[in-house]
Amino acid sequence: MHGRIALAGVAVLLVTGCAEEAVQVAVPPAQPVSVDVPAASAGGACRLLHFAVIEEHTGARFDVAASSERGDTHTCVLRAEQALLPELALTVTETSIDVATFTADVQPSGARKVGKLGQVAYQRTTSASGKHGPVAEVGWLAKEDRLAVLRWTLPKGEDRAAADELAGKLVALAKTVDTPAL
Repeated sequence: MHGRIALAGVAVLLVTGCAEEAVQVAVPPAQPVSVDVPAASAGGACRLLHFAVIEEHTGARFDVAASSERGDTHTCVLRAEQALLPELALTVTETSIDVATFTADVQPSGARKVGKLGQVAYQRTTSASGKHGPVAEVGWLAKEDRLAVLRWTLPKGEDRAAADELAGKLVALAKTVDTPAL
């Protein structure tokens, strides 16, 4: 009587009844399985972002997240696995500034005010520069004394109109981020 047991990725020895002879059979490795890991698993400011929510608001799919913390500042950077750009970055900093200080010192000149986001907010776009395309940015003073900036950097070759369109989508996305504290 002969029996066979197959294990993926492991060479299996088959032993025949009375013979002391062993035959080595190579079993091909199993195909890799793709597993979706939530952005929040990277920690830091990434806990405020969700790949599916970003895709719902922007139409773009990110699948890699990395976070960093320095003092009172928490940062999250998202990218698609095979591309450097586009890149979405969220920076959140504990702050004690008020609305007047935000408007005077933080909000860039030429930025448009945004309603119904935090205590005060802006959106802006910038032109392509150096190794990247245009940038869409939304910044706000959150109700929990946090300064937050959501910044989307487009690949080189994209036009400013794409960033302008994206800025409105970032405002909607920012409203989903502007709830929990870190």
